[in-house]
Amino acid sequence: MQIEQEYNIIDLSSSIYCKYKIIRRRKNLKELFIEEIIVKSMNFLDNNQRIKLKEILTGICLNYQIEMIGQTKKQETQKNNTNILNKFISSKELEGCSTRTLNYYKDNLIKMLDTINLPIDEINTEILRNYLANYKNNSNAGMVTIDNIRRTLSSFFAWLENEDYIVKSPVRRIHKVKATKKVKETFTDENLEKLRDTCSNVRDLAILELLISTGMRVGELTRLNIADMNFQERSCIVLGKGNSEREVYFSAKSKMYMKKYLETRTDNNEALFVSLIKPYNRLGISGIEIAIRNLGKEANINKVHPHKFRRTMATMAIDKGMPIEQVQKLLGHIKIDTTMEYAMVNQNNVKNSHRKFIT
Repeated sequence: MQIEQEYNIIDLSSSIYCKYKIIRRRKNLKELFIEEIIVKSMNFLDNNQRIKLKEILTGICLNYQIEMIGQTKKQETQKNNTNILNKFISSKELEGCSTRTLNYYKDNLIKMLDTINLPIDEINTEILRNYLANYKNNSNAGMVTIDNIRRTLSSFFAWLENEDYIVKSPVRRIHKVKATKKVKETFTDENLEKLRDTCSNVRDLAILELLISTGMRVGELTRLNIADMNFQERSCIVLGKGNSEREVYFSAKSKMYMKKYLETRTDNNEALFVSLIKPYNRLGISGIEIAIRNLGKEANINKVHPHKFRRTMATMAIDKGMPIEQVQKLLGHIKIDTTMEYAMVNQNNVKNSHRKFIT
């Protein structure tokens, strides 16, 4: 039967503290344990006394294993935290979260757990507040980024509470981080024409027109197959967030360029958009982002990225009188507030309406 004891080894000058766990009838780290005590005794024992002390300690420790408790606890904490985190990620995957969302959750939570280095059930509100504050100061991250991390922590600890790992989520008392709301830019009609003129191949032109007319997410676009396109009705079914499907509609111009592009294809790939060179693989998110960004550089337009087309489409639809509920359905938003954040009402329209109805 093993007998476990804990000894606090403190040098008499009180300047160094070291804690060990001693387990009988095993040999491990014995020399390190003895040598450290001898070194710490140099200020108050002479050489003969240290030799005698070493003999005594060697005799006492013959039948004991010595382990550093701090390291053992750290390893156990990391192992337990990792196991719980993996269960959380698995639950989110079952809920239909995208791979990008799962990676975002995982990266932020691993960073938090490694930094705090405590068992999950010992993490409290104050510790998390300090973590967020230090993260902001050390990384110069914006308030939106910090609030996104807070939301990730909130989701994680709420899940821990629901799964009975903890009694109460420590994030409950950490309120939404207020950030300055900036008016996000949309493409002007002139900018859209410049981007069209810059396209050097029909594929990029088809992508451009599809993003402009549908407002679909770039991830939704990459999942489209040729068979998904209903050219007669100028519509297609896209798979959005949470594995929810919705129907979107594209313009006549978009239909024309997509058909022209498909006529140039010589491959057998089922994907709607593929790379321009062999082996003609399905075009991924990064591929589309790079193509769109390069168009922006050539057209000398700042901040050109796929998501900006989504915001532009929503803004144009509202400016032309489309009901906000219909725009919400086209974009696939659960909450109408999200749609309102996407759609920037044209200031000239506000000005004209004010003159019409107020003055």
